[in-house]
Amino acid sequence: MKFGYSEVCLAHDTGKRHPENPDRLRAIRKALTRKHGVEYVEADSATESEVTAVHDAGYVDEFREFCASGGGNWDPDTVAVEETWDAALESAGLACWAADAALAGEDGRQTPFSLGRPPGHHAVADDAMGFCFFNNAAVAAQLVIDAGDAERVAILDWDVHHGNGTQDIFYDDEDVFYASIHEDGLYPGTGEIDESGMGDGRGATLNAPLPAGSGDPEYRTVFDELVAPAFAAFDPDLVLVSAGFDAHRHDPISRMRVSTDGYGMLTARVRETADEAGAAPAFVLEGGYGLDTLSDGVAMVHEVFDGMEPVVSEEEANEDVLELVSGVRDSHPLLDSA
Repeated sequence: MKFGYSEVCLAHDTGKRHPENPDRLRAIRKALTRKHGVEYVEADSATESEVTAVHDAGYVDEFREFCASGGGNWDPDTVAVEETWDAALESAGLACWAADAALAGEDGRQTPFSLGRPPGHHAVADDAMGFCFFNNAAVAAQLVIDAGDAERVAILDWDVHHGNGTQDIFYDDEDVFYASIHEDGLYPGTGEIDESGMGDGRGATLNAPLPAGSGDPEYRTVFDELVAPAFAAFDPDLVLVSAGFDAHRHDPISRMRVSTDGYGMLTARVRETADEAGAAPAFVLEGGYGLDTLSDGVAMVHEVFDGMEPVVSEEEANEDVLELVSGVRDSHPLLDSA
């Protein structure tokens, strides 16, 4: 794969005790040194006009001034220093590079993966939260649509937390389909089944809040029964993955049971679904707070695109998840009309 990376993102210093810290990127780089076919690409930072396509200008100004004054705690979890402004623009720019590269034909072993931080999927239009300042995937999706490079973008968010920011930004937008597989009841407490979009965006949001303890069989079932048919019906030009690795069974801040091979399975299914839709796939880093599990997960995504066939669990999903899948399939506007 091609990985977008910049040392600028290391300067966003949240402190050694904060789970979202520069060691996350260092661990990923270290793990990838042991893999074949890894290429790194630097990208231009996002411009303020690109960021304000999805964020309120007043919020962007406030965030810039906050960093210029030395930063601090934006909220109890979301920390900034002076350098965070540049890191956030760089992280958004890397996501834009990934989307642009995918649509330009970079696929197969050249598939782009943006390794930016701070992450983005909790950032709403007018506020930072959950370690996130700019919504990287949203900035990238809106950029390619505004440029006329894509008519429709599908975003799959497999981070263990619901991407409330991405959902909110596109909730009434018919051009972006947002699908999230996340742990039910976890921060930020959004992402219920009945949150499926409104207005022009009715049916363009799909949430699968899974019970704690869900693992590979449950994620496989949700993807096969909900995400894949929804994406097929939506017919996107670009599939962006908000790729968090904190649903891993050994991640320190979740209760899910996804294995490293499970992330390989999801990656293979994303690739197949994108191919069937004639869409370009690209990946944008979100969460993941166990350094070993995070780096192994990113390396697994790379290995799948490098030709590895992931191990797929043959276990059946538990009854609670089968019931959830049936409920979503029967009630979701896009799936119900498919």
